[in-house]
Amino acid sequence: MKRVGDLLVSGMLLLLLAVPMLAVAGLLWWRQGRPILFRQERMGRHGTPFHILKFRTMRAPEPGEALVTSGDSDARVTPIGAALRRRRLDEFPQLWNVLRGDMSLVGPRPEVPRYVNLNDPDWNTALTVRPGITGPDALAFRNEGEELAEAEDAEHHYQQVILPAKLALQVQYAREHSVAGDVRLLFRTLGALRG
Repeated sequence: MKRVGDLLVSGMLLLLLAVPMLAVAGLLWWRQGRPILFRQERMGRHGTPFHILKFRTMRAPEPGEALVTSGDSDARVTPIGAALRRRRLDEFPQLWNVLRGDMSLVGPRPEVPRYVNLNDPDWNTALTVRPGITGPDALAFRNEGEELAEAEDAEHHYQQVILPAKLALQVQYAREHSVAGDVRLLFRTLGALRG
């Protein structure tokens, strides 16, 4: 049932948003050059890696720069990228990930493999469901970039403070998710995007 809903909604949204997405892609190509899309390996359902898609909002990191972003204050974020991030427009290409079956509209946010411990029962529980474009952890940490920008060591703060809290929310979602709960999370996400 959930997969059918994901297919229908992501397909409709890709059709409705095709022109705006092409406009964003054209603007990025004109102002930033290629690549237009950012691809990064993330951990999917049952620990199967996949490549998440986003509109590129940052320049490539130089040697020695942190791998964890500190939000819009990060010097690598481009001016167009900052505008896309404010309204989460950079996430639109993930609708293709949903259509392909890598992701769901709602679920735990997918993590990069180096932060995932497949020997940890909590991670195994969190990975029993498809990761989502939005979910309880995405909503709880929607200002994660600001928190990381204020941290003395963004990488350490992410691993020791943010990631354990996110994982707890992901485990809870994996155990308790429902269609009604997913609909509520979608409406909460729309509310958060409006203001």
